[in-house]
Amino acid sequence: MSVLLQVKGLTVHFHTKRGMVRAVDGISYDLAEGEILCMVGESGSGKSTSILSLMKLLSKSKHDIIDGEVVFEGRELLRLSESEMRHVRGSRIAMVFQEPNTSLNPMLSVGRQISETLQHNLGMDRKAAIHRSAELLQMVGVADAKKRLGDYPHQFSGGMLQRVMIAMALSCGPRLLLADEPTSALDVTTQAQVLETIKSSADSGEMAVILVTHNLGLAAQYCQRVIVMYAGHIVEEAPVLEFFNRPQHPYSQALIRAVPRLDQPVEERLCSIEGFPPNLVAPPGGCLFHPRCDYAIEVCSTVVPSLTYVSESHRVACWVCSKGS
Repeated sequence: MSVLLQVKGLTVHFHTKRGMVRAVDGISYDLAEGEILCMVGESGSGKSTSILSLMKLLSKSKHDIIDGEVVFEGRELLRLSESEMRHVRGSRIAMVFQEPNTSLNPMLSVGRQISETLQHNLGMDRKAAIHRSAELLQMVGVADAKKRLGDYPHQFSGGMLQRVMIAMALSCGPRLLLADEPTSALDVTTQAQVLETIKSSADSGEMAVILVTHNLGLAAQYCQRVIVMYAGHIVEEAPVLEFFNRPQHPYSQALIRAVPRLDQPVEERLCSIEGFPPNLVAPPGGCLFHPRCDYAIEVCSTVVPSLTYVSESHRVACWVCSKGS
């Protein structure tokens, strides 16, 4: 498969009263056509910020820094004008946001919002767009989809609104879907239905997906590759089976141990990660995870480890792993 997206040295630093927050600090990765890539990590690790920056949806003051390269279908997105980006958003790259309540216009019916997206991006006439809108709502599990086209966002539950957002994101057949916790408000049955819809589009090669989630179970079931982020950095990247069978970074190992398992004794089912994420205004020296790491050695506190290949497609940023490989 050919490469659809290349991210090189993506950096997002926000200026605050306390100083410069290094939200994303020089991350690089590729995404192939039809691939589902999962980003995992604690809250505040930079996952959501990184994908918002791909769409140029971050508000930027004159003191903020958004830099690097984001090459999509051969075009460098960060250098495009706002008018050029409007032709990319929705039709070529779509996004499912974490908070559907803030992403829909409360003054317009959901049917109008989906159909106008179809009319604007695909040139459909109004009748065809309305018919397709009903199909999309039915596809993501909205009962009586045709009748609900005239309902407004406040008439839907949070889970239903998320289904509407997913239907809108998939409506124009984007080449890349950015999904930020897309199923967090859904019940397990609907969650599986929606993710199978997304996966089928990816399996056909029509769409690649970057899935941001805290749910490692979803990563294991639906993704081909996993990126682990910590404090704005990528600390591990691996094919999904290799990641779960042989996690290399101590942080990755801790994330997997923190997932409750029914085959373990009750007292061993919940394993928390000791300590707290670092202050991104004044981060510690060396590896940012070293104050919380049980395996840290002297070099970990002074020198930042680079992402190093430990196998053909498995990268890890860890001095201990590098010494052992």
